[in-house]
Amino acid sequence: MQNNLENILEYKVQYADTDAYGVVWHGTYLRWMEAGRVEWLFQNGIQIDELARDFGIVMPVVDINIKYKFSAKLMDNVTVSTIVKAHTNASVTFEQIIKIKETGKICTVAEVKATALDRDGKVMRDIAGLIGLNNITETVS
Repeated sequence: MQNNLENILEYKVQYADTDAYGVVWHGTYLRWMEAGRVEWLFQNGIQIDELARDFGIVMPVVDINIKYKFSAKLMDNVTVSTIVKAHTNASVTFEQIIKIKETGKICTVAEVKATALDRDGKVMRDIAGLIGLNNITETVS
């Protein structure tokens, strides 16, 4: 499997993403990051719906560290950059940056750690192999 180290997801801020003042609600960024991770996996040949349905594997977030820097607003175009920052046998840490597309202004920077659980809720000890990270030869910094 050939890995693409970065995925860029683009999105236009909708009314439902914002508060009464047209500013993106803080929880919306988490939803966009989830979409970015799902797209990263899809880009690299992994479909999470098939993992769950066919193999009973789920990939919950177990740790998140997010810094809010700038608020996106209604109708802004944003990009969600997702890369793998690190991985172990039991977890993968994604770095995700959300920016305003036109200005490059950073809205959030986050590190999101996920693991893989089997049907019995036990941690799988080869998450890197599961999502093809063993094939990455380039160092991600």
